[in-house]
Amino acid sequence: MKLATLVLQDGTILEGQAFGAEADAVFELVFNTSMTGYQEILTDPSYRGQGVLFTVSHIGNVGINLEDDESAIPQISATVVRSLSLAVSNWRAVLPLSDWLKQHGIPGISGVDTRWLTRKLRDDGTQKAALSTRETSPKKLLAMVHEWPGLDGRDMVKEVTCQEMYPWMGDAGSKWIHPVVSEQASVCSKTPFNARRPWSIVAYDFGIKKNILRHLASYDAQVTVVPADAPAKNVLALKPDGIFLSNGPGDPAGLPDAVKAVRELLDSGVPIFGICLGHQLIGRALGADTYRLKFGHHGGNHPVQHLPGGEVLITAQNHNYCVTSSDLNLAEVQINYKSLNDDSLEGFRLKHKPVLSVQFHPEAAPGPHDAHGIFSEFFDMIAKVSQDG
Repeated sequence: MKLATLVLQDGTILEGQAFGAEADAVFELVFNTSMTGYQEILTDPSYRGQGVLFTVSHIGNVGINLEDDESAIPQISATVVRSLSLAVSNWRAVLPLSDWLKQHGIPGISGVDTRWLTRKLRDDGTQKAALSTRETSPKKLLAMVHEWPGLDGRDMVKEVTCQEMYPWMGDAGSKWIHPVVSEQASVCSKTPFNARRPWSIVAYDFGIKKNILRHLASYDAQVTVVPADAPAKNVLALKPDGIFLSNGPGDPAGLPDAVKAVRELLDSGVPIFGICLGHQLIGRALGADTYRLKFGHHGGNHPVQHLPGGEVLITAQNHNYCVTSSDLNLAEVQINYKSLNDDSLEGFRLKHKPVLSVQFHPEAAPGPHDAHGIFSEFFDMIAKVSQDG
């Protein structure tokens, strides 16, 4: 294999074996602790502008298939692994990981001490980095890193959102009906389906994952996806039963127009559900600031506590920014979830409006299914508003 060189912004230089495309890339390097699901991770639009370091030691053994993409193309800028499997052994595989990355112009490096590098990022924080699989000098790579503006304050959503409104016509998967803890710790609910017509959901595409759309559709919902810059008045003109605000890449502070639209949507009385970036946009629309986490939350093993009842969910997460909980008005906001790793805010509901948001990913893909039932809470809100209306 050819030589690959990885350079961090602090001057650290790591060498390994090249795979994927012959290219140079500059990005923000983050580590992901998921044990499975590398295809879903690499195609998650929330990783736009980032390179992914996998903590699991062996990557590539199941190849790439035609079913597990979370978007049409890989979204990462580069990938860093300990050991790349050259053998592919899975009945669904259509090509090896390296060939797939090469097709899309994305470089990778293997043979890196990923345990050491993960500890470095954990201790020192997320770093900008550059990777070359075409023998670019470390000096030039470091210059690229220092010239790159990074992700803070940038609108990365415009690189991943859809360009036009469209109806979700993909599969709905199975019915993801799971008990979910309600406001009373001992009470569980299941979503009542609308017997008269399917619910109409408008989903903002800030970088939406396909598995979120499958979950929404699995509740007998007709889902219409709109671009990130869709004005609130246009969305409300569609007369949706509910509005979904998706995950997406980058810094929510770089999306003032989206925050303005969300503020207008909050005043409409239509039930709203936000995940990840959507959650952060709701927080900013409520007047809260957002801040950068030291090394972000990326992986499928993050413990989150449901505060009203004390239950703990193991969740999938992928974000570098967080809502400042102390900025929220607790007379209007009920904080429902917190991270058990760092006590950061993981979710809230509004007390006087049908609004729910979580920082983690209840759709998983990849990850545990503990939080699937939160989609039921959204449709519970829709059913209640419809009944009361």
